[in-house]
Amino acid sequence: MRLLYNASDGTLRWTHDIIRSKEIPPYAILSHTWGEQEVTFADLKDMENAQSKEGYRKIRFCAQQAERDGLDYFWVDTCCINKTNSHELQEAINSMFRWYQNAERCYVFLSDVANDTSEIDSKSALKQSRWFKRGWTL
Repeated sequence: MRLLYNASDGTLRWTHDIIRSKEIPPYAILSHTWGEQEVTFADLKDMENAQSKEGYRKIRFCAQQAERDGLDYFWVDTCCINKTNSHELQEAINSMFRWYQNAERCYVFLSDVANDTSEIDSKSALKQSRWFKRGWTL
């Protein structure tokens, strides 16, 4: 398991690959639906490229919310798994339930629900969110 954290220079960095569960610090995890411009593991190596993608918004959201909740580390599937490494990808798929289960906090990012709608409209939009129709929901 590899976690993200905010470095002192304001960039996002990964921890080393943590093997032993007792070494995993408290962390937050993000539940979301994938879009067309996700930030991948490779993208995050080039922060300028990562920040230009729409998917960066949800990573930033997770980082900021984790910080507000007193958590230094967080996990987002799109950029914490090196999907070009088939062994790592398989291990992540097999472990994901446990990673969600062991997270201190789980944040949900609903990219298809606007923040600036009326209370009535937002309840309707919330019920229609595609997040409720996907496989990895809470």
